[in-house]
Amino acid sequence: MRIRVRRTGGFAGIERSAEVDTSGLPDAPEWRALAEKAVSDGRHVPPVGVPDGFSYEITVNGRTVYAADPRLTEEQRQLIARVLKEGA
Repeated sequence: MRIRVRRTGGFAGIERSAEVDTSGLPDAPEWRALAEKAVSDGRHVPPVGVPDGFSYEITVNGRTVYAADPRLTEEQRQLIARVLKEGA
């Protein structure tokens, strides 16, 4: 499973992105469950965010959804943090 997160916005407006390929990872089932829930709760069009808040584009195996602060679900928040931390 390929998971990509792109973060835009924020006070400085700096874009950050990372991608994780979970194939062969020992915790791949955990990644899959988290990604599926995060995508199912996402929007198909970018939502209106708040000033200086972050907006996110989450892509899982080619399916892209959008989310924005402060209305992230817990699963989206966890997935975003994990991909940005562990991804390349």
